[in-house]
Amino acid sequence: MEEISYKPGSVGASHPPRIALRTRVAIVLGTALVALCAHIAIPLGFTPIPITMQTFAVLLLGLLFGPGPAFACLALYLGEGAAGLPVFSPHGPGGIAQLLGPSGGYLLSYPFAAALASLLYRRGHRRFLAAVAGAGLASILILAAGATWLGFLSHAKLSVVFTQSVAPFLAGDAVKVLAAAACASMLGSFGDSSRKRTL
Repeated sequence: MEEISYKPGSVGASHPPRIALRTRVAIVLGTALVALCAHIAIPLGFTPIPITMQTFAVLLLGLLFGPGPAFACLALYLGEGAAGLPVFSPHGPGGIAQLLGPSGGYLLSYPFAAALASLLYRRGHRRFLAAVAGAGLASILILAAGATWLGFLSHAKLSVVFTQSVAPFLAGDAVKVLAAAACASMLGSFGDSSRKRTL
């Protein structure tokens, strides 16, 4: 009967994945991009939600990064805002109050939307149509989360919530989806373009 040999460290020696320094720097720079786009804002008189360029930045970062770094980047952005840094739209109270206010649903969906766009883009072999599909579904997720949260806060009718939180942004978001897909096609991917696999 043969003996089964065992070498210490041969089982369970897996290590958690590490994020490359280049990707960490890109994540921090990504939060700066979202903050910059958040300050490009136009308030609307009939809704507490302003039009901003934030969604474009979220979609673009989702397409450029792998799913892990995309989620981490937007989670870091929310953490910066919750800590009081001026990274959110100026048309709001800032800090945690902004995360719990009318636009909180949109903001809190950003990490998940970016990761979704990244995942779908990569499953589609990073083709332009896959970028459009991934960014489009991520945009729908953002709008759905924003509308759900605003409806929860306002207790308004569904038609009113749709008019205030979805309808005003559909055309602009369609343009942002196409722009993010076009930019991603030109810029390539931070998350998967390096020789070593990262998160």
